[in-house]
Amino acid sequence: MSVLTDLRNRGVKDVFFLVCDGLKGLPEVVTNVWPQTCVIHLIRNTFRLTSRRYWDELKRDVKPIYTAVNADAARAAFDELAEKWGGRYPAVIRPWDNAWAEFIPFLDDDLEIRTVICSTNAIGSLNARYRRAVKAHGHFPNEQAALKCLYLVTRSLDPTPPEQAGPDGRCAGNPR
Repeated sequence: MSVLTDLRNRGVKDVFFLVCDGLKGLPEVVTNVWPQTCVIHLIRNTFRLTSRRYWDELKRDVKPIYTAVNADAARAAFDELAEKWGGRYPAVIRPWDNAWAEFIPFLDDDLEIRTVICSTNAIGSLNARYRRAVKAHGHFPNEQAALKCLYLVTRSLDPTPPEQAGPDGRCAGNPR
């Protein structure tokens, strides 16, 4: 809390993305410092509050909300969700309704960005690679060494820059 409050006091007005990857307490602290809504948690909480046998049907009904092209389309999809599920599961509708004002800016992002945000697989995979590299390395003599390690892990995800790739996608100088 003190670190984030200090950042806010130094002039940080908003956080574009924050990945906490299960770190206990961080989402609550971020919400206290910069009020916002995590779309992933909003979606997950929708399913947490329902019977497992309805998840597939509910998934089809929730998806049009966070994949909508604009706020009006999202609101129409939410109204359909509320009409269909509000009687059986009012606790599913309430968080969406309460967080609606904070959710709307999410729809301003490009669909590709929203897809990455809603799919935690890419973020989780990158975080797992970072953890594995840091654990394998042991300790770092300074911050610069740690940043270099993380940079190299990031570069190893796609070692061939697009401008050097041949027609088959491999490096032009690599005969394999």
